[in-house]
Amino acid sequence: MNRPVPHEATFDVVTIGHAIVDVLGYVPEDFLEAHGLSKGIMELVDAARAVPLYQEMCHVAQATGDDLLQISGGSAANTAVVAALLGARTGFVGKVREDELGHVFTANIRAAGVHFSTRQSDHTADPTGRCLINVTPDAERTMSTYLGAARGLRVPDMDESLLGGAQVTYLEGYLWDEIYARAALERAIAVVHREGRRFSLTLSDPFCVDRFRAEWIELITGSVDILFGNEAELLSLFETDNLELALERVGSMCEIASITRGAKGSLVVSADGIEDVAAHPVDHVMDTTGAGDAYAGGFLYGFTRGHSLVRSAELGGLAAAEVISHLGARPTPALLEMSAELR
Repeated sequence: MNRPVPHEATFDVVTIGHAIVDVLGYVPEDFLEAHGLSKGIMELVDAARAVPLYQEMCHVAQATGDDLLQISGGSAANTAVVAALLGARTGFVGKVREDELGHVFTANIRAAGVHFSTRQSDHTADPTGRCLINVTPDAERTMSTYLGAARGLRVPDMDESLLGGAQVTYLEGYLWDEIYARAALERAIAVVHREGRRFSLTLSDPFCVDRFRAEWIELITGSVDILFGNEAELLSLFETDNLELALERVGSMCEIASITRGAKGSLVVSADGIEDVAAHPVDHVMDTTGAGDAYAGGFLYGFTRGHSLVRSAELGGLAAAEVISHLGARPTPALLEMSAELR
C-alpha cells in the first residue's frame, strides 16, 4: 500500500493488547477441589470469582512461606518484552485499574524496558485483569483468567505521538473481541497509516479466526502490512486444508506474512516469494505458552533493525525456542547470549 514518508521513528515496536498480570502460586491438590477448579483447564472467570481466588492464593503463599510470582502478561505485552530484551525500543498500550495489581503490571513491564503510559482506570472501573495460575505438586497448571480492566481500552487511550512514532504497531487478535474497543483500534490503524508506518496483526487463536473471519480478511487486505499466525490459524482463515493455497492467498493480501509451524519452523511470505526457515533446536520443551508471542517479538526486533526477512524469522524462532525451554511466557537473559550472533 502507498504510504507517506515517515519522520524519524522514536520507537521500533509498539504493541496493543490485554494488560493482564500473571499470578503463579503453588497449591496443594485439595485447593483445587475446595475452590471448584477443574485441574489442568483454563477458564474465564468474573470479578466475583477472581478477586477472592486471588486472596486465597495470597493466603496459601503466606502460610507456606512461598512468594507468589506476579508478572505483567498478556500476548502483546509478552511480545513487547521479548523485543525490548533483544534491544528494540518498545512500547505497550493496554488498560489496568489503579489498584494493587495495576501497580504490579506497570512497575513490571517498565522494569522490562517497555514504555508504558496508558492512563489507568479509576477505582470505579473493573479490577486489573489477571491470569491466576495454580500449580499443584505434579506441576499441572490450572488457570483462571479474568480480563477486567483490560477490556476498557478506548479512543482517548490511543496515544497518537506514541503510535505515530513507531516503525511497527502490533495488535493482538484477542483484543478484537472487545466490541467497545473497536473504535480505538480503528483510530490506531488510521494514525499508523497517516504517519507512513506499518500496522501488524497476530491472528492469536483459531477460535478468534472463526469468530472474525470475514472482518479479518477485509482488515488484512486493506490495513495490515505484517501478519503473524500459525499454520492452523492460517488454514482456518481461508477455510482450507491446502497450505499452498492459503499461502498464495495471504501473499496477495499483505506485504509480509510470517506463519509458524512448531517444530517445522516458519514460512515467510512476501513479494519475493516464500522462505522456509528452520526451527531453532530445543533440547527439552518445558512449556509452549507464549511461543507465538516470543516469535513475533524476535521477528519484529530483526525487521525494525533492518535485517532480512529470513534473519528476522530466525530471531523469532530463537526467541520462541528460549521461551518454551522453561516455565512461563517470558524470556530469560539467556536469550541475549543465544541471539548474539544473529543480532
